[in-house]
Amino acid sequence: MTMRTESATDASVTARKGFGEFVALMAMMMSLTALATDAMLPALGAIGADLGVGRANETQMVVSLLFLGMAVGQIFYGPLSDSFGRKPAIYAGYALFIAGCLLSIFAGAFQMMLIGRLLQGLGAAAPRSVSVALIRDKYEGRLMAKVMSFIMVIFILVPIIAPTMGQVVLMVASWRFIFVVFLLLALTTVLWFALRQRETLSPDQRLPFSAGRILAAFREVITNRIALGYTIAAGLISGGFLGYLNSAQQVFQIQYGLGPRFPLYFAGLALALGTASYMNGRLVMRYGMRLLSTVSSWTLGGLSVLFLAFAWLQAGHPPLWIFTIYMLVSFFCVGILFGNLNALAMEPLGHIAGVGAAVVGALSLLIATLLGMFIGQSYNGTVLPLVTGFAVLALLAVAVMRWAGSGKVTR
Repeated sequence: MTMRTESATDASVTARKGFGEFVALMAMMMSLTALATDAMLPALGAIGADLGVGRANETQMVVSLLFLGMAVGQIFYGPLSDSFGRKPAIYAGYALFIAGCLLSIFAGAFQMMLIGRLLQGLGAAAPRSVSVALIRDKYEGRLMAKVMSFIMVIFILVPIIAPTMGQVVLMVASWRFIFVVFLLLALTTVLWFALRQRETLSPDQRLPFSAGRILAAFREVITNRIALGYTIAAGLISGGFLGYLNSAQQVFQIQYGLGPRFPLYFAGLALALGTASYMNGRLVMRYGMRLLSTVSSWTLGGLSVLFLAFAWLQAGHPPLWIFTIYMLVSFFCVGILFGNLNALAMEPLGHIAGVGAAVVGALSLLIATLLGMFIGQSYNGTVLPLVTGFAVLALLAVAVMRWAGSGKVTR
């Protein structure tokens, strides 16, 4: 009797250890994109100077090309993983990411750097998107929600610490060593994944790869008012956020002269975003996704219009503390909107959830990338383009949501 009890206890401990390792591995894989984006921000000026970039705004393409690669890549990895298994799809993504890192490390020209970043985006889309399917293979219901909650805690921490990591590397080495860090992390996590994670999609559950399935899902998204409307709204809001990511280094390090203190401000804003994402899990159960999205969009748009007038009176250079407060409130609204808009877009697509999520994610990210590039390239030494972007895109999102809301939304 005693031996049976000890055996059961040992099995329980082993299961808990396995669960913790699985969560940590999935979190590391899904955080690769955030790390590859945010750790680069302090180095943009050094990259531009070293590779002979003529205009400071051009260095923003180091951020934009990563997201463009992700937008294109994620539409394919889901269907590929459904056909060939989760592990082969993730391996393919890591291979592209590693190749992109090597190109960036040895880049002798800015164009080669951008090709490397595009490859990194194409590659990072695999662990970011396929990991969710892998988690769904292993868990469902409350257990899946528990796994995703733990992962989100780590996912929120990465943007807080990533710029500091990049700044520390710059203090002791060239910007190229930031890509060396990315390379080592990618090799570590893919080796960890290969050795410790079994394939979760059995051969009898796999579907033949078909471009027709992707096109059919794309057609369904663009012909469904709810799905299309909330996908566009998600793209609009994310476009303002990517405009911030593109120009954050110039705004804080150069315009406000923060230099190496830039990661501290970036971390504070990332914390506001993460806090909102965490609180949304409770708020949405009480108020619903649609109400929270509408209120947050109106708040973001209205506040941005008011702050735009104030910033214009300050010649586009308001006091840093006032600008920081505005950004904290704005990021809290964005944090509420991120999860809700994507969930609303998926409401009518439950019957094609996998490929539907890929299409919604790819389309919204493509919209966001193009808008974010436009906002970033409009940077003129003031905060006016960024604030204008938030104001216009948030109010457009309100209009699009009103149009989408004429469909039947249940939550």
